Amino acid sequence: MRILLVGAGGVGNAIAKIAARRSFFELMVVSDYDLGRAESTVEWVEAHTPSGPGDAGLENGRFVAARIDASDPDDVARVAREHGATHVMNAVEPRFVQSIFAGALAAGADYLDMAMSLSEPHPTDPYAQTGVKLGDDQFAQAPDWESAGRLALVGMGVEPGLSDVFARYAADELFSAIDELGTRDGANLVVRDDAGNEIFAPSFSIWTTIEECLNPPVVWEKDRGWFTTPPFSEPETFVFPEGIGAVECVNVEHEEVLLMPRFVDAERVTFKYGLGDEFIGVLKTLNLLGLDKTAPLRVRSANGPVEVAPRDVVAAALPDPATIGPRMTGKTCAGLWVTGTGVDGAPREVYLYHVSDNEWTMREYESQCVVWQTALNPVIALELLATGVWAGTGVVGPEAFDARPFLELMARPIDEGGYGQPWGLEDRLAS
Repeated sequence: MRILLVGAGGVGNAIAKIAARRSFFELMVVSDYDLGRAESTVEWVEAHTPSGPGDAGLENGRFVAARIDASDPDDVARVAREHGATHVMNAVEPRFVQSIFAGALAAGADYLDMAMSLSEPHPTDPYAQTGVKLGDDQFAQAPDWESAGRLALVGMGVEPGLSDVFARYAADELFSAIDELGTRDGANLVVRDDAGNEIFAPSFSIWTTIEECLNPPVVWEKDRGWFTTPPFSEPETFVFPEGIGAVECVNVEHEEVLLMPRFVDAERVTFKYGLGDEFIGVLKTLNLLGLDKTAPLRVRSANGPVEVAPRDVVAAALPDPATIGPRMTGKTCAGLWVTGTGVDGAPREVYLYHVSDNEWTMREYESQCVVWQTALNPVIALELLATGVWAGTGVVGPEAFDARPFLELMARPIDEGGYGQPWGLEDRLAS
């Protein structure tokens, strides 16, 4: 396997660091529009990964840096061909999905991403009806991928990604009938300044967060199909494990709701995220002021008029999520709440989850826990593809594959060839 990693930001950087400890691939090309950022990732890997014979290190120069323009499918295809990439791993913001998606197919490579092609709200009834849904553009091209004999594994991060693996596992091994698949994501993370004061610093791309939180959330129900609600709707208090505790979660637009019903039988599918009152207030203010917009505005500057997108200004003004790890404490939890009828015929309610501790990820990888947790899952998926445990063609989500090999490899101790990341299953009695 020869991997072209597109993007050396927080998640891309963590993907390279995690992959460096594995031996399933021949080459990883770490690429970015900013060549210096890609080179910095490769330098870190070289400095922190063993290089002796017989290990998973760098004795064969497995990591190289390259410059790439993710907005140009021809450039993506060029870099992929230049390095003989068999797989293109998309680790940039979802606005670049379509160009990287097209470039990978043109290069004859398989493709993975962690966020799918963007949605467009319904033009007249956005808070009741769907318009263009997340991933619609990619699924529309499935025949092209099938005829080319290539695989596009979409939504293979943590959420979407691991939560979708949990959905497959629940359907295959825990339930005979599923009432609801409810992705629930919460954390107790705190970021502080030099004086110890808590500050506003999102732990993931603010560009992506604005997109998914201010768009109309999508819900799936078997008798209605996909429909939308207003942002931040249907608040509920969900209790997260391992000391995180009760967090208020609200509806947010997310890929799981667009993926799970395609592959798993359930009466209802939802996604709710623990944003918190402060974050919701900030997002509402950005929307009120038009600072969530992506269309460029003409702005006066000292050097004359320039065109800039308001959302890009917001992203530039906030701390880079990749850099806040040393200032952050706490844990983040990603998981899937499932209700229905167990295999024994009795009502059942479970929460399948994985918790990432910032102190541990910073100590082990110098990556903050949210981006590290996101990066872990595509690396596991790449290893399963490299070894032939997972295989296929067309455009599919993680639910299309057997979940057990993924979860076993994830939890297996490192000294036994696994990733040493146990996942949890809490039985919660159905109410």
